[in-house]
Amino acid sequence: MTRTDQAAGPGRALLPTATPARTRAAVRDLLRPSRGLAAAGFGMMVLATAVGLLTQPLLGHIVDLVTRHRSADALTLPVLALAGVAVVQGVTTSLGMSLVSRLGETALARLRERFVERALALPLERLERAGSGDLNARVTRDVSRVADAVRTALPELARSALSIVLTLGALALLDWRFLLAALLAVPVQAHTARWYVRNAVPLYAQERIATGEQQQQLLDTIGGARTVRAYRLQDGHARRVAERSRAAVELTMRGVRLVLRFYSRLHIAEYVGLAAVLVTGFLLVRSGSASVGTATAAALYFHSLFGPVNTALVLLDDAQSATAGLARLVGVIDEPAPAPAARPGTPAAGESSVTLAGVSHAYVPGRPVLHEVDLRVRAGERIALVGTTGAGKTTLAKLVAGLHRPVAGRVDIGGAEPDESGRLVGLVTQEVHVFAGPLADDLRLARPDASDEELWDALARVGALGWAEALPEGLDTVVGDGGHRLTADRAQQLALARLLLADPPVVVLDEATAEAGSSGARVLDEAAEQALRGRTALVVAHRLSQAAAADRVVVLDAGRIVEEGTHDELLTARGRYAALWQAWTGSRAARGHPADTSRAPH
Repeated sequence: MTRTDQAAGPGRALLPTATPARTRAAVRDLLRPSRGLAAAGFGMMVLATAVGLLTQPLLGHIVDLVTRHRSADALTLPVLALAGVAVVQGVTTSLGMSLVSRLGETALARLRERFVERALALPLERLERAGSGDLNARVTRDVSRVADAVRTALPELARSALSIVLTLGALALLDWRFLLAALLAVPVQAHTARWYVRNAVPLYAQERIATGEQQQQLLDTIGGARTVRAYRLQDGHARRVAERSRAAVELTMRGVRLVLRFYSRLHIAEYVGLAAVLVTGFLLVRSGSASVGTATAAALYFHSLFGPVNTALVLLDDAQSATAGLARLVGVIDEPAPAPAARPGTPAAGESSVTLAGVSHAYVPGRPVLHEVDLRVRAGERIALVGTTGAGKTTLAKLVAGLHRPVAGRVDIGGAEPDESGRLVGLVTQEVHVFAGPLADDLRLARPDASDEELWDALARVGALGWAEALPEGLDTVVGDGGHRLTADRAQQLALARLLLADPPVVVLDEATAEAGSSGARVLDEAAEQALRGRTALVVAHRLSQAAAADRVVVLDAGRIVEEGTHDELLTARGRYAALWQAWTGSRAARGHPADTSRAPH
């Protein structure tokens, strides 16, 4: 089970966080396939710890030999035994830690795979309600905390727990009264651990949420910087950033103060336990119930507990932090998958018509963006969507592409509903991502079995052959982050080449050539023309020359279709489109660009 965090702001609903029981169950599920590795690793750690516990009795035996005034030759065997213990313990500890680390890395890899797989499958509406800052905090900080814990805390915690258990057993073998004396420290340690867990769990959970809210506010402010400046909203955004940051810092400082108090209580437990063991040893030696060497071994055993006990308790800090992060990752993994859309069938061969019937949509309940839109696009027809900012063009495009599902009405692609797979509809927007890796791999995202010849052909058809051939290693050239950086217009050409390789029956271009400057606009328009040829297409027109080249123009205003017809018909009607056309051509003329009223062939 998971719980859903409260909204981080107006319209926000953070992704859920798993309950402690569900988090534990997820860990067991991650470890189950590696039970053999777990048994081997912890078995080797038990052997290493058991061998190491021979050190204290051997040192006690040496003390007894000295107090009895034995010859120096008598010390040879126990000293050699100590050296042998050190060698065997070192080898077995190294092997055991290696196996436990491999177990942790394997489980971490499974966790990452499941998280990424589920995050990529989440509906776009769900991610938008949560805000990109929430998911970004989980992908970065939470994954990092869990990874650090797996690589450091898990092996050390396993080693410390084994040392504690076996050392207490060794104390009992020396004399049960030594064990009772050592256990006097346990109530203080148990109370300290319980107190820490009770305060740390909710504190770290709050810190994660506050960090997510802080990152989301920063993303909103920086990403919308132009709008913020245009409407003079700097003070309000700066205040909200400061508030989110102040909340995150305050929670972090509360965590620091909590850890300092935690350490001080641990020292009290050490003093109590060691004093009890020393007093017990003194009394037993005086009564003749134990030798000086046995008492020495008992004191050394308890002193050797300082490290593992403190390590185990101190690791509670990392463990609680990692557990809070793990619960947030499992919460995403457990997020229910959207119910598969009812599919009356697949499009008939050559059938790629698009039908919107009574389609309405709202990102926030009660604030509709589209209102009962009815639109029929014939197979092979090209439609240009035109309207001012906020008219609903991009929302309509996303509904056709399957990125959103309408809250009312139906979207039909040749007899089937679109989905996010891109099987029926290919979508290219102005926000294009170039994946890091060889250029060929980036292209084969669209069709994994494509040959090199098909890749070159797709690049040629979108006008990218020249610069692609000029790359240092051709298709093997690494592009994206850490590699050869592509300009905005070249990245768009790459996206259009992927579209050609995917070969969907319907294409949606959402201002796909808007990022190009004047020099690159014609190149991208020609590339888009190649990608659209022979397909049913909806084009969100950034430049009205694209609308002039379409078979039909659909004008949207406030989420409704207000005009529909060919470019010439709408100009003759002297309505909304004619006014937009006049304003656009006038602005181009003012900048020294000739009006482009030609209709591109298709």
